[in-house]
Amino acid sequence: MIYWLSTGGVSALLLLSAATYVFHQPTIDGVRALGFPDFFRIELAVLKLVAAAVIILPMLPGPMKEWAYAGVALFILTAIVAHTAHGDPVALTLVNLAAAGLLATSYLTRPI
Repeated sequence: MIYWLSTGGVSALLLLSAATYVFHQPTIDGVRALGFPDFFRIELAVLKLVAAAVIILPMLPGPMKEWAYAGVALFILTAIVAHTAHGDPVALTLVNLAAAGLLATSYLTRPI
């Protein structure tokens, strides 16, 4: 139960984040303000969609899921560093830390 709740939460966050990267103008402007080019924003949106699918689909092989978890962890870490370096509100770091906790819960409770 904990696995599915945390994994569903991670996938939902990834899907929401991917959508905002494409359709939410303040997010698009925010990514630009962090110094990232538009192609990187689109690339991240696509990778988040793929990661959400890989993490949530039970029939996919373990090594593929490991890479997805690693990619999402790297994205969260990068987001924390970028927002901190940019001087953004601490609330963004707290949201990313909560996402990291949810990701860790999903990873540690996954069926092996």
